[in-house]
Amino acid sequence: MAWKTLKSDVVFDNPWMRVHDDDVVNPRGGQNRYGWVHFKGRAIAILPIDDDGHTWLVGQHRYTLREYSWELPMGGGGLDEPPLAAAQRELSEETGLVATDWRELMRVTLSNSITDERGIVFVARGLTAGEAQPDDTEQLETRHLPLTEAIDMAMRGEITDILTVAALLRYHAEAHA
Repeated sequence: MAWKTLKSDVVFDNPWMRVHDDDVVNPRGGQNRYGWVHFKGRAIAILPIDDDGHTWLVGQHRYTLREYSWELPMGGGGLDEPPLAAAQRELSEETGLVATDWRELMRVTLSNSITDERGIVFVARGLTAGEAQPDDTEQLETRHLPLTEAIDMAMRGEITDILTVAALLRYHAEAHA
């Protein structure tokens, strides 16, 4: 049996997300409340790789975690925006890089027990350096390092962002298959 919504109340709504508080019938037939978040966009991450096998990480303080985070260049893309266009924009904004070769690496769901957020990760190659133009709310640090070092950081728990960890491990697995 699938979940059944009896009643859905919107308890918060802004341009990026909507929070629901629902009365539901769960798959075992019981009734309960279920809070969840609908995202009005998708997460877009980019794994840029240069000819020497190096990548770029972006570091920033994440308000929600109250800690510093190293991660791939990433951002949000509207549901009506082509994912590749969002990836190209985010890579340029956060790192100044422009790529000529793009490949979709993977699609994921993020925290799917409480959100409907989906993410797409691209690999970008054929890179040319430019000037970063981060958003007004971002104070970013970039780090250019060997891809193997980024993978090691993820394996040691120094990178915890799930899009970044999944992308690094997926790319490494594909490269060694």
